[in-house]
Amino acid sequence: MNSTVLQLDLPGVKKVKSGKVREIFDLGDRLLLVATDRISAFDCIMPNGIPRKGEVLTQISYFWFGQTESFQPNHLISRTGDPLPPNLEFARAQLTGRSMIVKKAKPLAIECVVRGYLAGSGWKEYRQNQTVCGIKLPPGLQESSELPEPIFTPATKAETGHDENISFAEAARIVGADLAEEARAASLKIYRFARDYARQRGIIIADTKFEFGLLDGRLILIDEVLTPDSSRFWPADQYAPGKGQPSFDKQFVRDYLETLDWNKTPPAPALPPEVVARTQAKYLEAYERLTGRKL
Repeated sequence: MNSTVLQLDLPGVKKVKSGKVREIFDLGDRLLLVATDRISAFDCIMPNGIPRKGEVLTQISYFWFGQTESFQPNHLISRTGDPLPPNLEFARAQLTGRSMIVKKAKPLAIECVVRGYLAGSGWKEYRQNQTVCGIKLPPGLQESSELPEPIFTPATKAETGHDENISFAEAARIVGADLAEEARAASLKIYRFARDYARQRGIIIADTKFEFGLLDGRLILIDEVLTPDSSRFWPADQYAPGKGQPSFDKQFVRDYLETLDWNKTPPAPALPPEVVARTQAKYLEAYERLTGRKL
């Protein structure tokens, strides 16, 4: 088992970006994506991480890329279990299981969000206007209700803080009408496929966020895909509309933080061992349910 990886620098390899969870390195004509074990809540990164979380995110992404590549091209070059390039062998202990080598693409300037259920910011907007991202929905829906059809609700990309929900018209203005249409169609197709697959394995994918990029003029799926960090995963056997649902991601972390006298600004408090252990178990369970394998 890997030790907890919170920070990663690779001597001699240029780091392009360090996100909340991922480190991105430039390999010349390719990129190296590494998922750390960092965990954030309320837009603050916790000082201690969740051991193996980066492994779970990476291996779930590999799984979904494999499931969807027949109808949606993606950025993967490496396959799970492939040996590392010789120049990265020195970092094998830190990279194994949590890294992907991918094609370089130009990311779209929008987040491609699909919602199949009413939760989060969508539920807040619905209560006020009976809409989500300007899309009119039927009356009488409850928190966590399944929507009549999945909806595409794009968002802006925020470097810091929260992404902002936008209308489809605004997304089309940002990336162009044809590209927005193509991204919407691709997002809905992937979501429907994954929703049906996961439901058979006891997981409801309530909503998810996709990233797309352009490579040689072609739209490809990039970044991570359908993980507990980019999606709301609910246990199907506990699903009960009319309230918030238990989830497979940061629920124990958020619940713990809500009990503290903390103003939700950095520095964030350290997570106690029992919260770390329960959160890790949920991430591992999500992988095992989806893939039918133990990590």
